Amino acid sequence: MTHLLEIRNVSRRFGGVQAVGDVTAHVDEGELVGLIGPNGAGKTTLFNLISGFTPLSGGTVAFAGKTISGLKPNQVARLGISRTFQNLRVFPNMSAFDNVSVGAVGALPQGAFGALFGPFHKGGRAQSAEISRRTWEALEAVGLTHAAAELAANLPYGQRKYLEIARALAMRPRFLILDEPAAGLNDTETRDLAAFIKRLHGQGLTIMLVEHDMTLVMGICQRILVLASGRKIADGTPDAIRSDAAVLEAYLGVDE
Repeated sequence: MTHLLEIRNVSRRFGGVQAVGDVTAHVDEGELVGLIGPNGAGKTTLFNLISGFTPLSGGTVAFAGKTISGLKPNQVARLGISRTFQNLRVFPNMSAFDNVSVGAVGALPQGAFGALFGPFHKGGRAQSAEISRRTWEALEAVGLTHAAAELAANLPYGQRKYLEIARALAMRPRFLILDEPAAGLNDTETRDLAAFIKRLHGQGLTIMLVEHDMTLVMGICQRILVLASGRKIADGTPDAIRSDAAVLEAYLGVDE
């Protein structure tokens, strides 16, 4: 069986520190998978390895049957993988519309070149129209069309979180990576976010998320991967993970 995402014996060292060690895992088309683990487990590093932001020290990453190890982030994105970040990466002095259009531009074949010179030739004008279309669709998906002209810096924190998701959606991804999307949100905002992620998944999007809010993870994920000290210690349904002895020991120091 060919998995949509396949990680084989992936590792990453930073000097003498093994951040990720010999991790093998997969995500199938249409899955909603959680990635959890104690602080320092290597979760964000693994996301960076998948999306091309950090080079591998060993192993391979394949997407849709194609090896993507060694590709740059923009090349990975154009294959259908988009992501958000643990620490918000919005452009504060750009409008919400322009923030999201950055994602739309990056996913198109001609990238920024086509957007810059678009007004001067027919193909470029079509690409500019496509960027605008994708941007409005993404803003509508996250409920931010009313704030399109607002500077990102002026938006409430919760809306900036959705703005980053909108930028990822503007790339029309096949596979969406969410890195701690609920961080900094209150209980009501977190419940709304969980419902939003479930809607995206229900529309056919394959999603993988890192999240510390266990209620959110257990409530929406079909399967959960668990890392500890850079290694995979469990992979299973939420019910199986709740009672897994290795997971309990990693989180609570409980050895059953």
